[in-house]
Amino acid sequence: MVVALIVTIPVGAFFGVVFTITYQDVRADNTGTLRFANEVAIPPLLEPRIDGEGGKHFDLRMQTGHSELLSGKRTETWGVNGAYLGPTIRANTGDHVTMHVTNDLPEASSLHWHGMRLPASMDGGPHQEVAPKQTWTPEWTVKQPAASLWYHPHPHGKTAKHVYQGVSGMFLIDDPESRNLGLPGDYGVDDIPLVIQDKKFAPDGSLDFSRAGGLGDAVGAGGTGILGDTILVNGTHDPRLSVTSELTRLRVLNGSTARIYNIGFDDNRAFQVIASDSGLLPAPESRERILLSPGERAEIVVRLAPGEAPVLRSFPGGLDAGFPTDRFAGGDDTFDLIQLRAGDDLGQDAVVPATLARGEQLQAPPEARVRRFELGGRSSINGQSMDMSRIDEVVAAGATEIWEIVGGGGPHNFHIHDVAFRILDIDGEPPAAWQAGRKDTVYLPPGKTVRVVVDFGTDVDPDVPYMYHCHLLYHEDSGMMGQFVIVRADQVDSTSRTVNTGGEGHHHGHG
Repeated sequence: MVVALIVTIPVGAFFGVVFTITYQDVRADNTGTLRFANEVAIPPLLEPRIDGEGGKHFDLRMQTGHSELLSGKRTETWGVNGAYLGPTIRANTGDHVTMHVTNDLPEASSLHWHGMRLPASMDGGPHQEVAPKQTWTPEWTVKQPAASLWYHPHPHGKTAKHVYQGVSGMFLIDDPESRNLGLPGDYGVDDIPLVIQDKKFAPDGSLDFSRAGGLGDAVGAGGTGILGDTILVNGTHDPRLSVTSELTRLRVLNGSTARIYNIGFDDNRAFQVIASDSGLLPAPESRERILLSPGERAEIVVRLAPGEAPVLRSFPGGLDAGFPTDRFAGGDDTFDLIQLRAGDDLGQDAVVPATLARGEQLQAPPEARVRRFELGGRSSINGQSMDMSRIDEVVAAGATEIWEIVGGGGPHNFHIHDVAFRILDIDGEPPAAWQAGRKDTVYLPPGKTVRVVVDFGTDVDPDVPYMYHCHLLYHEDSGMMGQFVIVRADQVDSTSRTVNTGGEGHHHGHG
C-alpha cells in the first residue's frame, strides 16, 4: 500500500503538470502577426474540351511538386494540374461531364466529387482508387441545383495525408435560376472561392504531419487530427483580397483535415449567407458568425465601403464541446484568415435579392424510415469500424429517410455521399436559418443528436457502395465510416451485405 502511494502520487502529479502545460501551450492565436502582404491566389477555371454532342471533358492530373507556401521556404506538395491545390471546375445543371483523372502521385489515390449526385461507380471513393500512372474516366450528367461543391482524394486510410499535402479543388454548379438572381458572379473579381486550410510546418518549410503525439495525445490533444498554427487561403499565406465591388461573394470552403472555423469579421460587421453546402438558401440570412467544420461550405456576400479593410477571422467558440475538449480541439484558437481591402472606387452592379432558391424544402413523409448512427471514439459508427467488404445499409432508390446521428465524446461531423439533406433539429432544437438549406455535411457537438431528412438518388447499383463518415479525416481514416448501396425497392431485402473489393473497381485504370 505504501509503495503504491509513493508511485501513484508522483505519476498523478506528473500528468497534472503535463496536462496544465499542454492545455496552456496548445492554444493558438495569430492576430497581430500578419501584414496581409500577399494577394490571394485565385484557382484558375479549368476549360473543358467539348465533344460533338456537347459533353464537357475535363483533364485532371494528380501530381507532386514544390511550392513556396512560406516566404523563402521550399515545401514538397501535391496538387492537381499544378504543385498545390487544383483548378476550379465549373459546369451547368444538365451538362454531361467526363473527368479524365490521371494519377502521377507515387501511390494510389482517388478524386471524390464531394456533394455531387452521381452513380456510385463514378463517386471517387475508396472503391475507385487509381493506381500510379493510370487514368480513371468517370462520367455523369449533372442533375442538381446550383451549388459550391469540391473535389478531394478519398483513398482508404490515407485521405487526411493526401488532402493535407494539397490535392483539392472547387467544383461549381450553375443553373438558370442562380444566374438570373443578379448576385455577384464575375469569377475571381467579385465572386471568390476561399479554400481555407491550416498547416504545421517544420523549420525547413516541410509539412509537419504530426498530431499532438506523445503525452500531449494522452491528455487529449491531437484527438481531432492535425491542427496547424499557420493558415493558407487558396494556398496563399498572409493573404489579402483586393475588392473592387461594393458587394463581394465569398464561396468559403473549410478544406482543412480537422480544424473547425467560427468565421466572422474582426469588426463584427454582418454579412449575408446565401448558400450552404448543396445549394442556395430560400432567402439570405444576416449573420455575424458561421461555424464550418471540415468539408462544409457556405456562400456569403459582404458589403464594403471604399477604403475599408476588414479581416475575415476565425473566432474562439462554437464547438460546444466543454472543458477541456474545446481547447484541445482548437475551439479556443483565434486566426486572422484574410484581409479584404476595398478600393476607392467600387462598382455597384450586384444585388442580394430577398428570395433565392424557390424549390421546395426537403420534407420527410410520415412513413419515412428512421436510421440511427452513433459515433464512438475516433474509429467506429454503431460499434463497428469501416470494413471495405461490408455493406452497412441498403436504401431504396429515391427514398426520403430520417437519419439520426449521435455525436461521440469529442467533436465530429457527418458527410453522406450522393445526397442532399436538411437539418431537422439539433438535440431537439431547430437549426439556425442559415443552416436550414440543402447540405451534405453537418457538425456534431459532442453527445448531441442531429436529425436530418435525407433525399436519396436513383442511380441503382447493388454492388458498388457509397460512403457516410466523419469528415474529420483522421477519424475517417481510423474507421469512422460506413457504406450503403442504393437498389430498387424490391431488391432491399435480397441485396447482399458484402462487396468484392479485390476486382477492377478497387485499383483500376481506364474506367
